[in-house]
Amino acid sequence: MRRRQPDPTPVPFSPAAARAHRAGLGLTPEQVVEGMAAHGVRLLPAHVIGWESGGIRPSEEEFIALARALWCPPGQLMGAPPAGLRDFRVARELSQEQAARRIGVTEQAYRKAEDAGRWTGDEEQTRALAHVLGLGLRALVRITDHQDDLDQRLRQVVQGRWQAQLKPVARLVPVGREVLAQVLADLQGEYQVPMHWGAATPAAEEQPRKPPTVRFWELLARRPTEIPV
Repeated sequence: MRRRQPDPTPVPFSPAAARAHRAGLGLTPEQVVEGMAAHGVRLLPAHVIGWESGGIRPSEEEFIALARALWCPPGQLMGAPPAGLRDFRVARELSQEQAARRIGVTEQAYRKAEDAGRWTGDEEQTRALAHVLGLGLRALVRITDHQDDLDQRLRQVVQGRWQAQLKPVARLVPVGREVLAQVLADLQGEYQVPMHWGAATPAAEEQPRKPPTVRFWELLARRPTEIPV
């Protein structure tokens, strides 16, 4: 017997926001479905009423068509900030196939990453992912599930040779190698406190006061980057 595929997680949706946008435009549910039909989605006014009451939730395709019919960015209908790859993609009005093509990966590979919540693309693909989904570098690291990876790499930076971590960190944070090298070198320099003869530990005031990752983002924010921090 063929196993039934689980239903996809519904798109974040705010019934109140949808209702407010429709009322603000002075549209009836009938007019909304007419507008959605122009974008290739044909439904009944009852669907619009059901969405606004919270009784049902729109699919991805319906959600994007609704946003277009209401002349608003999809993110304004979500009711919460995008939380993952799927949310950011839908907020950009993209299908999985469209996102995959623009990033330069197969649709299957992109779908796998989205379903798993973890990105495994190379440096160029990660840079393209950020551009296609409109992500800043911090958000990129978070939603690709690489925060722990970055934390570990930066701990190794301050404990040893930063050069060995340049390539791994660049895969997670796709900025120019020259800029990234300067940031990692500065980060290591701040944490390399010289030990003095006769002193058991460095003076308290010489100890770095912030976790390496926090300081990394601060240092990177001072540099010109193609993708905003």
